[in-house]
Amino acid sequence: MRLADLLRLLLLAAIWGASFLFMRIVAPVLGSMPTAFFRASFGMLGLLTILLLMRVNWDFRGKLKHCLVLGVINAGLPSAMYCLAALVLPAGYSAILNATTPMMGVLIGMLFFAEALTLSKAFGVAIGLFGVGVLTRTGPVEFDLTLLLGAAACLVATTCYGFAGFLTRRWIGQQGGLDNRLTAFASLCGASLFLLPLFGGALILQPPASWGGAEVWLSLAGLGLVCTAFAYVLYFRLLSDIGPIKASTTTFLIPPFGVLWGALLLDEPLSWAYLYGGVLIAVALWLVVRPSAPSTVPIKA
Repeated sequence: MRLADLLRLLLLAAIWGASFLFMRIVAPVLGSMPTAFFRASFGMLGLLTILLLMRVNWDFRGKLKHCLVLGVINAGLPSAMYCLAALVLPAGYSAILNATTPMMGVLIGMLFFAEALTLSKAFGVAIGLFGVGVLTRTGPVEFDLTLLLGAAACLVATTCYGFAGFLTRRWIGQQGGLDNRLTAFASLCGASLFLLPLFGGALILQPPASWGGAEVWLSLAGLGLVCTAFAYVLYFRLLSDIGPIKASTTTFLIPPFGVLWGALLLDEPLSWAYLYGGVLIAVALWLVVRPSAPSTVPIKA
């Protein structure tokens, strides 16, 4: 791997790790659904601007509907779940739980897509689940129902990512595939449409007590424009340059950045559970991705 590719990989991990920080800042102020909607819509508008500047050929090859549905699964619902988790979980927790995505992909592939479950993958899934248990049971946040619900929301998000990887391969990758940049843009359109009624319902049922100040809206801009639009372009550049297997190693790098940003900028407490749980999940990821990797890697965070 070239030095430039390695630096881009680290930059992408740092950006996606920061997304959990931004959600932790915004969601308690605006609410989970407004945060998720603004993230998707800001990301959509930012990516639209980038694609117009890049003069992309707008040919969806009859796959626009599939891209919109994928946006619900791969962006809309996961974003809503992570924003719900951000109400109760430190950024580091969500970042580490996000790393269970490949393990969820293994389970979903076995249960729904007739994928073979190798001994290495099965062992990896078991270790990963144990790592999640270590994190939630011994971490700095009190172990209670609120913590379990927050962790469950993160795992729903990673389950969506697992499904999205297989559906992308089936719906988008066949018959010549589709420009990844168009897939990302249409996905964000689908996510925004999905989140719009949830956003409206949240405003009616429980409007924000405050719309926040500069910190909240700068965090939203960072979440939508940097962590979503710019990160997608950077990710697809990595896919093109180093391939999906090496690009998937971003998953290993996001948790340390998520924990770091939370500790440095939000004064979130550090705990040895972060290390123990994170290492167990990292070992599990290595066991899962070592034998093979899917041709299309779902987008994280």
